[in-house]
Amino acid sequence: MKILALACAAFLAACSPSQAPSDAGIAPAFTADELAAPPRENWITNGGSLFNQRYSPLTEINRDTVGGLKAVRRFSLEGSGLGPRNSGQGQPLVYDGVIYQVTGDDDVFAFDIDSGETLWRYHANLDPDAVQACCGWVSRGLGLGEGKVFLGRLDAHLVALDQKTGEVVWDIVAEDSGAGYSITSAPLYFDGMVITGFAGGEYEIRGRVKAYDAYTGDLVWTFHTVPGPGEPGHDSWPADNDSWERGGAPVWQTPAVDPELGMIYFSTGNPGPDDWDGSDRAGDNLFSVSIVALDVHTGEYRWHYQQVHHDIWDYDASQPVVLFDVLIPGEDGDRLRKGISEINKAGYLFILDRTNGEPLTPIVETPVPQEPAQATAPTQPIPQGDHVIPHEIDIAPEGYALVNQGRTYTPSPPGEERALYTPLAGANWPPPSYDPATHTLYLCASNSVGGGRGGLGGPTGAVSRGIYAAVDVTSHRLVWRQAWAERCYSGSTATAGGLLFVGRNDGRLTALDSADGMMLWEFQTDAGVHAPVTVFEHDGVEYVLAYAGGTLFARDKRGDGLWLFSLNGTMDPLPPGAADPAAAAQPVLAAVAPPPGHVADLDHGEAIYRQACLPCHGAEGQGGGDGGAPAYPDALVMETILTTATNGRNAMPAFGPVLSPEDLHDVASYILEELKPE
Repeated sequence: MKILALACAAFLAACSPSQAPSDAGIAPAFTADELAAPPRENWITNGGSLFNQRYSPLTEINRDTVGGLKAVRRFSLEGSGLGPRNSGQGQPLVYDGVIYQVTGDDDVFAFDIDSGETLWRYHANLDPDAVQACCGWVSRGLGLGEGKVFLGRLDAHLVALDQKTGEVVWDIVAEDSGAGYSITSAPLYFDGMVITGFAGGEYEIRGRVKAYDAYTGDLVWTFHTVPGPGEPGHDSWPADNDSWERGGAPVWQTPAVDPELGMIYFSTGNPGPDDWDGSDRAGDNLFSVSIVALDVHTGEYRWHYQQVHHDIWDYDASQPVVLFDVLIPGEDGDRLRKGISEINKAGYLFILDRTNGEPLTPIVETPVPQEPAQATAPTQPIPQGDHVIPHEIDIAPEGYALVNQGRTYTPSPPGEERALYTPLAGANWPPPSYDPATHTLYLCASNSVGGGRGGLGGPTGAVSRGIYAAVDVTSHRLVWRQAWAERCYSGSTATAGGLLFVGRNDGRLTALDSADGMMLWEFQTDAGVHAPVTVFEHDGVEYVLAYAGGTLFARDKRGDGLWLFSLNGTMDPLPPGAADPAAAAQPVLAAVAPPPGHVADLDHGEAIYRQACLPCHGAEGQGGGDGGAPAYPDALVMETILTTATNGRNAMPAFGPVLSPEDLHDVASYILEELKPE
């Protein structure tokens, strides 16, 4: 029997997708060259290629022809992801005439491009009690390879689906969701492995990146983003406590890979605990808010560059890294350099040499104001060159006096009202794009103010606007920059046709001239457009594919539409206002009372608050991102909060359709008993 078992194992290994010819329409074990090439017929990685450039070399749709772009069809995601706590941020994948799309509920759909038919669907059926997600329910995409579609779920499962049928091939519990771990990023397939990072810094996890065997799901390697005893960087944490064991440094986005160097690169989030209090974690707190490079085959540390030392401002490096090769001027003439870039929530763009982590454009360690009770770092690295967003407050909001002109890295004593500072989430999760022909990086950012009585969301009267910018990475100089009336929550895709596709909160998909940012085309969809578009060629025709799903942070209309565009399309835009949140009819439910006999579970209420309420109302209920109102207005009583949470009010969506009466009572009790001031 043992001999037979060994023979069977050898047969299965010999027939594995990494060695056997692939079926028609089924993704093979992609080579490094295939994964690194700019996408044409297929879009097989979340970033378009291993370099995360989100760039299409196609030119049929260009500056001159984009005016004729119309929708071919709208694929329906069958109501998945429409809940008020959901966000639609996942970029579609395309392979051999089939589209693969994930929603904020971690449901996955496969569509036939030609017929519009739904080929299969996978329902994650997430248990809300098994999900701890700080910032709503979101998935930023899928992975593809060896005949499988790879999904990282919010309950910290990593799943491989059969690409042809959607059936589960393997499903592993990658981490303990009860301890705060989740997966929001798209898994990355490379060299027979599936690689993913883990979110959960707000829940005091110890961050990590893991690689698994794509065929079996077996663990290949693990790298902890908070180093333990004896590991490089551990001495940047206190020796007299265990803060490193809950030190955060989550990974929000899909890594990039340089196959030639054999290195994988990713950026990390803030150190834990995520409460703007660094008093118990003196030191730089590596490898939080850093760009980190590892050996892609072993997970061994190669280098890092920390963008914020000892972060106490929630300045995650939450945008994905981008790789590029450029000629950089030097004393001995221009040299071809291997670059990497990332802009973090402090709003500073870092441009480094990816071979060793050294700056390609100057970065100066600069003295910053100190707060001894916060164990603040004496200096912070400030990139030189043009800045994408302002780094001081030009005018004090009414009722406030500015400290240090509200400049970036203005500290406050722990536990007290925070001094005003800018930016608040200067450059959040939306992925940038990069044009390798012009060496231009396109960035989504926001100009906003944090601190004060408004907590996370900043004070009333402070500036809050979106900024889109183009930066030449060879010189760190702005090519163009523009302000938006609304904050920017959308990723972009650049094309060789001179276009930059980027969505808007009001449901428009727009095409900008990548040379100067002028708008050349727009199309009104039925929900906010935030995921970067996918551009590909099918049967000789160039297509643009956009997910109109809305997002929790913009508080815009949610949607379940996947819009396909081409120059042969016949569908006109929807009427203006079609994506107005008020256009999303919500069932009006009767005023509710606490369920009879139900005893409020405050821990459960806190978990729901963090998932559904924190992004708008703030961690302490004082008001959240983009001017969200306090969670406890005057005269707030149980009946008021239950009725408002059930039916929604103003920009607040209705939670009655997605939360049970017991859930609503738990979260209302948490707000009244734990958050509302005495």
